[in-house]
Amino acid sequence: MAVGGGILVAVLLLLSGSAEAVLLALLSLLAVGGAFLLFGLWTGALQMGERVAVDDVTRAGLEGLADGIQISTADGDTLYRNPALQQMLARRTGGITTLEEVFAQEADSARAYFRLNRAVELGEAREEEFYLRAGLANTAGGRWLRVSVRPLDGAAPADRAQPPLAARALWHVVDITRERSREIETVSSLEATISFYDALPQGLFAVRPDGRIAHLNATLVQWLGLKAEPGRSFVLSDILPADGVSLVRAMSRAAPGKSARLDLDLLREDGSTFQAQLICRGNGPRGMTSVLVLDRSTEPQRRGQNAFSDEARLARQTETAPFGIATVASDGQIITSNPAFMRMFAVEGKALPARIADLTFGDEEAASVLDRALARAASGRTGTAPVEITFGAKREHTRRLYIYPLGAGGQGPAKGPQGAILYALDVSEQKALELKFAQSHKMEAVGQLAGGVAHDFNNVLTAIIGFSDLLLQTHRPTDRAYGDIMNIKNSANRAAGLVSQLLAFSRRQTLHPQVMELGEALTDLAPLINRSLGETIELKIQPGRDLWYVKADKSQLTQVVINLAVNARDAMPSGGSLTIRTKNITERESLKLSGLGVAAAEYVLIEVEDTGVGIPQDIIGKIFEPFFTTKDVGKGTGLGLSTVYGIVKQTGGYIFAESTLGKGTTFRVYLPRHVVTEAELAKLREGPKKETTRDLTGTGRVLLVEDEDAVRNFAARALSRQGYEVLEAVSGMEALEVMEREEGRIDLVVSDVIMPEMDGPTMLKEMRKTRPDLKIIFVSGYSDDAFKKSLDENEVYSFLPKPFTLPQIAAKVKEQLGR
Repeated sequence: MAVGGGILVAVLLLLSGSAEAVLLALLSLLAVGGAFLLFGLWTGALQMGERVAVDDVTRAGLEGLADGIQISTADGDTLYRNPALQQMLARRTGGITTLEEVFAQEADSARAYFRLNRAVELGEAREEEFYLRAGLANTAGGRWLRVSVRPLDGAAPADRAQPPLAARALWHVVDITRERSREIETVSSLEATISFYDALPQGLFAVRPDGRIAHLNATLVQWLGLKAEPGRSFVLSDILPADGVSLVRAMSRAAPGKSARLDLDLLREDGSTFQAQLICRGNGPRGMTSVLVLDRSTEPQRRGQNAFSDEARLARQTETAPFGIATVASDGQIITSNPAFMRMFAVEGKALPARIADLTFGDEEAASVLDRALARAASGRTGTAPVEITFGAKREHTRRLYIYPLGAGGQGPAKGPQGAILYALDVSEQKALELKFAQSHKMEAVGQLAGGVAHDFNNVLTAIIGFSDLLLQTHRPTDRAYGDIMNIKNSANRAAGLVSQLLAFSRRQTLHPQVMELGEALTDLAPLINRSLGETIELKIQPGRDLWYVKADKSQLTQVVINLAVNARDAMPSGGSLTIRTKNITERESLKLSGLGVAAAEYVLIEVEDTGVGIPQDIIGKIFEPFFTTKDVGKGTGLGLSTVYGIVKQTGGYIFAESTLGKGTTFRVYLPRHVVTEAELAKLREGPKKETTRDLTGTGRVLLVEDEDAVRNFAARALSRQGYEVLEAVSGMEALEVMEREEGRIDLVVSDVIMPEMDGPTMLKEMRKTRPDLKIIFVSGYSDDAFKKSLDENEVYSFLPKPFTLPQIAAKVKEQLGR
C-alpha cells in the first residue's frame, strides 16, 4: 500500500495543483496502522510537499514559453505538453495530433524522429534540424524545425542495448523558419558582395592574424594561376615570399584603420613571380587585414614606357635590397621604408615605429646619439659615424644605421629643411660572433697563462714532495720532525691540487680516458654527492634509457659532477633540490645547438639543474674564468667551474649554463658518444683489477735528463736508493754527449720535455739514430698531448706527469725496464 501510495503521490505532484490535500488524506490512512516506518514516509512526504511548490513554478515557466515542450516516457507516453506545443500539433480539423504523427509525414523528418527516439532509449541527448514541406497546423507553408531531446531522470543502463527503466525525456521543439530565412538572406548578400569583389579589375584578399587567407577574389586567383579546388585553403606563404609574409603579418598587428603600401613580388602557382603593390589596411591584432593588390608589372607598358626604365629599376632595387633603406624628415618622421627596413624594426609583435626616435625602443642614450646624427645629416653634413641600436628582451637584436643627407625638401639646395636617408644592417649575428670570439680568445689567453704558471709550479712542487718523501724514509713516525715533514708534504699536495685545476682549465693536464656508462657512474656517485649537498637539499638522479658509452677520465668526470653539485649547493643556502639527468642526443638534435658552436654529432647529455638563487645575466659569461667568484674572501678559490670547463673541453665536449634569477640554474654538459669495440666490451665485463703492493727496487743504468736542479737531484737520489745506477744531464745536448760517451750502455732514459737548447722530443730523435730500441720515459707538468705532435707517429714512449712522488717514479722505471 505504501508503494502504491508513493506512485499516486508522484503522479499527483506532476499533474495536480492541489497535492497537499491528497497527502494529508494519505497520512491519515497510514496513521491508523500506527507503524513507525510509515512515520518516516510521512516525513518524506513533507519534503515532497516542498517539491510541489517548485514544480508549480516550473510549470508556470514552461507554459509561458513560445517553444514547444513535451515530457514523455521512454515508451512514448506523454506526461506533459505545454500550450505552445499543443498549438503546433493542433489539427486543422480539430483535436491534437502527436509528434510521431507530424514527423511521419515526410521521409527526412521521419528519419530524424527515429534518431531522436533512439537517443531516448540510450539515455542520451540529441538535436536534429529538418524541413517540413507540409508545415504545421498554425502556420502556412513549409517550416524549419529544430527538435532536441534529453533525459530527465534515470541513468543509462550498464548494457546500452537495454533502455533505462521509468526514464523520462524532455522534448524541445523550436520553429527556426525566420532564423533560416535570415541566414539565407545573409548568404545571398555575401554572395553578391563576393561576386562584386570577384569582378574587380584589381586583386583582393583578406588574411587572418594567424596568416590564413580567408578569401581571394577571382581576379587574384587568375593572376596567381591558383586552382581553387573545393576544400583547399591558402596561407600567406602560398602567395608571398618570406619577407612579404612577415611584413603583411606586421601590418595585421597595426592599429585599426591604418593603411600601408608595400611593393612586393607575388608567387604564382608555377613558382614564377610578378611585381605588385599591396595596399594593406589592418583591423587590429584580432581582426582580419584587407589587402588590395595592384599589378605593377603592366603599368610601364600602359604608360608607354620601357618596363626597365631607370625609375622602375631604382624602385625595384630599393624594394628587393637585402638591407634596410628609409627616408626620414628633419623632424624625425619616417617618410618611406623598404621591406627589409620594416622587417628589421617591426619586431616583438609591434608595427614599424612612426618616428626615428622610436627605433631605439626606449634606450635614451641610443636615442640621443641618433638624434645628433640625424641633425648633422639634416644640416647637409656628411661623415656621420654609424649608430648601433641594441634591443630585445635579452638585447639580442643589433642594428647598425648609416645616415646620409637626403637633400632639400623640394625648395632648392639652400632652402627648406633637409631630411636624411638611412641604411640599416642587421649585425646581430656578427655581434654575437664577435662576443663569442672575444670570450674564446680571452679564455685561451688566460688558459695559456694559467698553464705556464702551473708548469713552473709543478717543477717546484715535484722537488718539495720528492724531498719530503726522501726525508720521511730517514725518520720514524715517532720522531718529532716526522709530523713536520708530513705537514710540508700535505701542503704541497694541496698546492698540487690547485695547479691541477689550473692545468684542467688550460686543457694541458694528463687524462686517463676509459670507456664508461654515465648512468652507472652517476649511481655510484650518488652517496658522495649527497654528503656534499647536506641534509637540506634533495638529490634527484634521472638516468636516461639505453645511454650510449663515452670515453673520459673517470676521476676527472667525477670532479666535474662534484664541482657542479657543490656550486649548486652554495646557490641554495636555504635548501632546495638538485636534479641530475642524462640522455642521448642524436646528431639531428645536435643541429639545434649549432648556434652555440656545437659540432653536429652524437652526444650524451649530463644536465645539472638546481632551484637556487640563479646567476645574473651580466656575470654568467664570466663564471668559467679562473679565479672568478662571487663568494666572500676565503670561501672559494674561483677554480671550481673553470676546472669543469677545462675537463669538458679536453674531453672533446661542450658545457653551457642557463639561469633565471630566483628560479635556479641549469648546466648542460655534452660529451661525445664513443662507439665501443668488442675488446672494450670484454674489458668492461671483467671489471677493475685489484692493485697489489710490489717491490720497487731494481737494477739498470738510467740516464736522467732534467734542467731543474732540485727535480733532478731528487729523482737521482730516489732512483739510486732503489738500486739503479743513475747518470745525470742538464740538457738534451749534454744527454747526447753522455750517450755517446757511454757507447750506448744505457738501459732507460728519463727526460723532461721542455728544456733549453734542445727539447726532449728532438733529443729522442737523435738518440734513435743509434739506439732505435731505446726505452724512454718523458716527465712534464703538461699532458703528453702538448708534445705528442713533435714525435714520430709510431714512436713508443711512457709518460709520468709532474709532480710525482718517489714511489711513482720508482714504479714507472721498474715497469719500463721490465718490458
